[in-house]
Amino acid sequence: MNIPVASRHTRTALTGPVGVVVNYRTGSTVVLTGEPLSRWLGSLKDGDAPPPVTVRPSESSWGTSEASARLDAVDLAPWSWRVAATVALAVTLTARHLGRRRTRFGRLVRLAEAGRTLPPPSRAHASLAVRSVRWAARLFPARVACLEESTTAALLLAAGGRGRAWRHGIATDPIRMHAWICDVHGQPVEEPDQTRDYSPINGPEPTSKGCP
Repeated sequence: MNIPVASRHTRTALTGPVGVVVNYRTGSTVVLTGEPLSRWLGSLKDGDAPPPVTVRPSESSWGTSEASARLDAVDLAPWSWRVAATVALAVTLTARHLGRRRTRFGRLVRLAEAGRTLPPPSRAHASLAVRSVRWAARLFPARVACLEESTTAALLLAAGGRGRAWRHGIATDPIRMHAWICDVHGQPVEEPDQTRDYSPINGPEPTSKGCP
């Protein structure tokens, strides 16, 4: 098995005897167990790769439960927010399609973390951003999944002077990934309850909880 090279772009999630390594530059994901996992964890002791995050087990579903990764907005945001969200979404989709396909994920991550040095948003502020982006997504004949949606909401918040809201995490049973927006208290915004099954592997201080 080819073991990836540890770098500042790699994030590691540990769930029992399994390790999931995500490269935030290329988006490649590798699942490691046994000796390859031990060698990978040993490589993290040197270099600038972030330390691994322990992922708490999700509620067992035996592969039978399904949950929507997004919710439709009930209350529309003000027009100023919707116009700004439309522009932000256009920027996100342009960044996704222009440039090398191999680094597409990394381009979106950079946009999502553009406000990482800014103060976090209030719940109301974050909610307005998410709802505005979901409204704007209906205007574009393009795929807007959780990554594109949360990236655009984070970009919209950064334009308004707020940041540190983008989260990308992993859940188990089976291993799966999701991206979402958190408020100033670290709580998921405009998300279904199942989002708490995901442990964030990015952020200033990743933790083993559903949202820091």
